[in-house]
Amino acid sequence: MRALSTTLLLLAVSACTSALPIEEAAITQAGDFAAGVEKSRLVSDVDSLVAAHLEDTPIDCSNFDFDTLDTEIHPVCHITREKARQLIQRRFEELGYTVIAQDVEGPTFPTTNVIAELRGTERPEEVVVVGAHYDAFFSGADDNSSGVAAMLELARLAAGKRFARTVRFVGFDLEELGLVGSTRYVRSHPDEELVATIVFDCIGYRDPRPGAQQGLPGFPIPNTGDFIAVIANEQSRPRLEELHALGSQLEFVPLRGALAPIDGSGPFSGNLMRSDHAPFWLAGHSALFVTDTANFRNPHYHRDTDVPSTLDPDFLAGVTRLSAAGLAYWAEGPQQ
Repeated sequence: MRALSTTLLLLAVSACTSALPIEEAAITQAGDFAAGVEKSRLVSDVDSLVAAHLEDTPIDCSNFDFDTLDTEIHPVCHITREKARQLIQRRFEELGYTVIAQDVEGPTFPTTNVIAELRGTERPEEVVVVGAHYDAFFSGADDNSSGVAAMLELARLAAGKRFARTVRFVGFDLEELGLVGSTRYVRSHPDEELVATIVFDCIGYRDPRPGAQQGLPGFPIPNTGDFIAVIANEQSRPRLEELHALGSQLEFVPLRGALAPIDGSGPFSGNLMRSDHAPFWLAGHSALFVTDTANFRNPHYHRDTDVPSTLDPDFLAGVTRLSAAGLAYWAEGPQQ
């Protein structure tokens, strides 16, 4: 997750979804799909991704201006991605997906987004996107091996199944250098009909101790870091309400929803644009940002101490199950 210091303005919506009707059959179907999430696989994938980062060669950081760059927040000489990209592509292929590598040249760094798609059976032109960035500082356990592991687990659950809408999984490149991969992805799909997008970024750190969670201005949250934050803008509000309604029934993990004003790009909402959902918002698409709030909770953020032993596997599994329920509901499946 990118680091920014702009003041937040968040509007809590945790109480506004209680009346949203979702049919019992849809809740059951979504819950059954989500129940397939395996904690052990998530843990194994986080370990594998961390190992890939530690074995990789960091990017060439000679192009950066260190007179203006805060390397405490952006340790750019310790960012890796190539071996993680290879791992994601290999996992997708093992699951039977045809993988597309979206290669884009750039003035400083080229990017490669890794894309796997399950074509919809009834309305394939309507798309549900599940994304997570795979570049990381140091070993990157929470940021963002946790998010990539969740994406891979949802891809495993969906593989070989039938959904009314198309489901697309995207590993975004170079989020940490300014949402580069996701911006290039969105620009390359200008007219796509996106029904829902869910972006994972830092979803595995939990600390229930009082005082562990730093407060966000305008967002009334507890001071215990035992919830997952799901952030939307006005365009994405229906998806947030639906996920909250599903979560209230299925009770996989405590969820706190937040709504950014209008498209989320206002002068007080900089931290709301900190991950790969932001290019979707700016293009007028619906997208949810799923996060444990990163540096507002996790003291290991962007440090070499962001290692697997600091994560909470039960929390990560709960977040993944909640997201799997949302995927099943939005993509309308799996079909019999």
